[in-house]
Amino acid sequence: MNILTINWQDIKNPLGGGAEVHLHEIFKRIVSMGHNVTLLCCTYENAMSEEYIDGIQIFRRGHRNFFNFVVPHNYFLLNKKINFDIIVDDINKIPFYTPLYVKKPLIGIIHHLFGSSIFMETSLPGALYVNMAEKLIPPIYKNIPMTVVSKSTREELIDKGFHDDNLHIIHNGVDMSGFRAEKKARSSNPTIGYFGRIKKYKSIDHILKAFKIVLEKLPKAQLLIMGDGDYLPEIRQQAKKLQLDGQIDFTGPLMNSEKLKHLNKVWFTVNPSPKEGWGLTVIESNACALPVIAADSPGLRESVVDKKTGLLYEYGNIEQLASQMILLIENQQLRETLSENSLEWAKKFSWDRSAEKMLHLLEKTIS
Repeated sequence: MNILTINWQDIKNPLGGGAEVHLHEIFKRIVSMGHNVTLLCCTYENAMSEEYIDGIQIFRRGHRNFFNFVVPHNYFLLNKKINFDIIVDDINKIPFYTPLYVKKPLIGIIHHLFGSSIFMETSLPGALYVNMAEKLIPPIYKNIPMTVVSKSTREELIDKGFHDDNLHIIHNGVDMSGFRAEKKARSSNPTIGYFGRIKKYKSIDHILKAFKIVLEKLPKAQLLIMGDGDYLPEIRQQAKKLQLDGQIDFTGPLMNSEKLKHLNKVWFTVNPSPKEGWGLTVIESNACALPVIAADSPGLRESVVDKKTGLLYEYGNIEQLASQMILLIENQQLRETLSENSLEWAKKFSWDRSAEKMLHLLEKTIS
């Protein structure tokens, strides 16, 4: 098959996150199965306009802020050149509305809808723009096959009018060779980690506030913030205001090998987000035998098995988050039990299986 995927960003884009990893890991495997995969995405500073990555042919067209407006024209140009058998629309924030102009077999991917949480992330005009764009997704996309990464997203789409038989769960996977436990590398001091993109809506400031409480009881504790994003400067400023400078480290952007090194330093990770599609970094932490404390929010309540692979707390409850951090630091037996369970849980998620499910859906849609 000739397959066209459309996403805002590619795997090399500095602003990429879990959605880009999901798309790349699945479709590079579909390439290895003998199919041709093309990705149409936006460009970024110093990026090549065209290149192959892991067999995927990438076309970068248009600035990120206006990419959705250049998609239709570039779709027709590429289709004339390659003659695609099927189109995959990876919907992330602002949709491309492909059902309005793509007449070939088409499927969509949705990790999660922002809904009201977009107002936590950006300015009012920008939030209103994204919010209104998302409201057009159900009437335009509801009759095409959609893949989702969690039961939470599936239920949300059904509530918005999607047909349940058009919604297919294809979980995120994890590379167990790239993410693995190296327990000897654990820090001697109790170290808490955040692992993921530094975005405002992810509520990383909640970790800082809870960590301040932790230090009152456990003054030797450390906090490691692993990742990059446009909200990193603000988080650094908040850490200074809370006088956490001496006990918090920021890694900035990390290559894959660096992710492993830093993840294995911490005792557990925390994800305080109010909403996720699934929580790819949760499973990557689990693959390093790390329990995860997470907000009891959509997506995360599925990737974290409460009291088995980690602990869930009420989103925004700083006191409860702090008490769970203290509990995992002080209770070694609980921490080790959750650690063992986490590793076994991570083994259930395979990119190979996800790719096979995606390929089956592509073939079924074409036929």
